Amino acid sequence: MPGVRQFNECSCVLRVIPKNRVRIDSRGPRRIIEHIMNKHAKLAELRHFLVRYGLPPDRPPIALGHPQADTVLGGGLRPGALHEVFAGGWSAGGFAVLLALLAAGGGKPLFWIRPDYEALEYGALSPNGLHELGGDPRHLIQLRTRNAADALCAAGDILACPHVGAVLLEIQGMPKCLDLVASRRLAFAAAESGVTILLLRNGAQAEPSAALTRWQVASGPSHGDNWGNPVFDIHLTRHRLGGLGHFLMQWNCNHVCFETADIGAVVSAPANRPAYPSRQRRA
Repeated sequence: MPGVRQFNECSCVLRVIPKNRVRIDSRGPRRIIEHIMNKHAKLAELRHFLVRYGLPPDRPPIALGHPQADTVLGGGLRPGALHEVFAGGWSAGGFAVLLALLAAGGGKPLFWIRPDYEALEYGALSPNGLHELGGDPRHLIQLRTRNAADALCAAGDILACPHVGAVLLEIQGMPKCLDLVASRRLAFAAAESGVTILLLRNGAQAEPSAALTRWQVASGPSHGDNWGNPVFDIHLTRHRLGGLGHFLMQWNCNHVCFETADIGAVVSAPANRPAYPSRQRRA
């Protein structure tokens, strides 16, 4: 029988060890256990990845109260997303605050992040005015930063907390730090935690971003003596999940919601003459 001779010092006996004998590997069961553990770890990591970067959970939309706007939006404003509000006048800040109030709901804190320049340029918020609009000043937390880059960092940190109601980020102009990558980070953070973020843009132009909706806001005409309820002329210029639209929305301070603005009967100008005749000079 072919083999290898080995001398055993203890018994002084020659024994033959066959070449085709396979030694029992004591590490075999350990490798099998490690393989099973690694498989479970990979499955857990995959589940975590799907929860974090997969499809967002089905969150109910936030009804604005305006019938036409809610129909176009598919039931209302989508929570856990990035929404842009571009200023066509001085009323865009008020519209963004009202959207943030609806998104925050009752009882959850609302963060308003503003760089120092925006706070000095557009003035401070009046708690009494917010209370008259239907909001609770006790749930409002104002945060001021040195510049737009610090405001973006603060917004990203706040969005990581799922107990926050909404975040209002106000940025003036078109800083370089607010690019497509920055907007994607805000959108991903909002989708993960479910916190809605409103990005208020003053003195800026529309550029590529990851926002779900984009609103162009200007002041609307009021009707009669109803000066207490603000009216907004709204253009929905971007909606990634539906159509666009133009709405005349009035805020109801008592019911804390938007409604269709009633500005009275408007007569169109005749085609053969101007709407406002020029004054004739007397001879």
